[in-house]
Parts: sequence; C-alpha cells; structure tokens
Amino acid sequence: MTEEKNNKKDQTELEKEIEEYRKKHGIEKKSWEEFRSTGLLWWVNRILHLFGWAIVVDADKDENGNLKILDVYPARVKFRGFSRESEERNFKKLTKYLAEESEILLKEVEE
Repeated sequence: MTEEKNNKKDQTELEKEIEEYRKKHGIEKKSWEEFRSTGLLWWVNRILHLFGWAIVVDADKDENGNLKILDVYPARVKFRGFSRESEERNFKKLTKYLAEESEILLKEVEE
C-alpha cells in the first residue's frame, strides 16, 4: 500500500512539474477535437501522407450528435492525399482559423 501511495505522490508531483513547465514556456494544451476542427489535423496529415504516415482519429458521435474522439494514434497508410471535396472543406476551415487567430499569432511571434 505504501508503494502505491508513493506512486500517486510521484504522479501528482510530476503533473505539477509538467503544468509549471507549460506555464513557463507558454504551452496551452488543446484538445484533439479543436485540432481537428480547425483544419490543422488535415494539414499535418497532408504532409505526413508524403511519407506514408498519418495521424488517425477514431471517433463516434455521442447521444447529442457531437463528435467524441475515442483514440488518436500515428499509423502507416497506403493512401496519399484527400478528395477534392475534403481539400476544399479543409482549406476553408484552416483559412477561417488563420483569419480568426492572425492577430494573436502575429503578437506571439513578435514577443
């Protein structure tokens, strides 16, 4: 029981250290849902496809029809690229994200 207690304490201390590191270095943890909804997952996968890789998201809809991410993992893939419809949809998503975040992004790089 003592070892289990020590492990919990070690885990709590590690989590605290990680949180302090994030704060110190300006790291804001985001969800996979947000990463996907902005179009960034698609953009990253466009690059990874060149090497036969992708970040795969296993998802399902919850009882309210909202997307619920079940798992995220890197994978080797045989396909390359996306359909024209997917490209158009995701370029719009990513462009919208950039338009909404451009002032913040500029401020961050100038600090």
